[in-house]
Amino acid sequence: MAALRKPPDPMTTAAVSLGANLGDRLTALNEAVGRLERLGRLRALSPLYETDPVGAPPQDPFYNAVAVVETGLGAEALIDRLLGIERELGRVRGPPRGPRTIDLDLILHGGTVIRTPSVSVPHARYRERRFVLEPLAAAWPEARDPDGTLVADLLPGVADQRVRRIEGVGWRGDEGRR
Repeated sequence: MAALRKPPDPMTTAAVSLGANLGDRLTALNEAVGRLERLGRLRALSPLYETDPVGAPPQDPFYNAVAVVETGLGAEALIDRLLGIERELGRVRGPPRGPRTIDLDLILHGGTVIRTPSVSVPHARYRERRFVLEPLAAAWPEARDPDGTLVADLLPGVADQRVRRIEGVGWRGDEGRR
């Protein structure tokens, strides 16, 4: 008699925002992408952007990007893994919106909606942040909020926020990964 096998977990497309403004920002983001590849199939990487901190104390600019990953992990398990990657890369939690060596946020996880005291999917403030929306729309043009809104359609609402695309510095997203 053949052993029963558990069917594989269905794959979900997830968007992860990456940011860093302490130390070697580029190396931190590239290393984070390498670790994200262990969580599923890396489908796309956005261009790299330099952005001013939003609603934060004075600090250096951020490098920001978005990775799109197909994963079998549920949203809460994926968040736990993202926090683990942050720890592996030396993140020490400081004041909210303070400087950081690496920041990984789960922005979208398919059509998942979770609102608990510790988990918010989609990310609670992603619609207000050009440093998330612009790279997300670049990496995943067909991305939609669970309410059906096309992410690219949210960009006019944050047009007043400055982002600057960075090229030619060794960002893995410049390799044309799609």
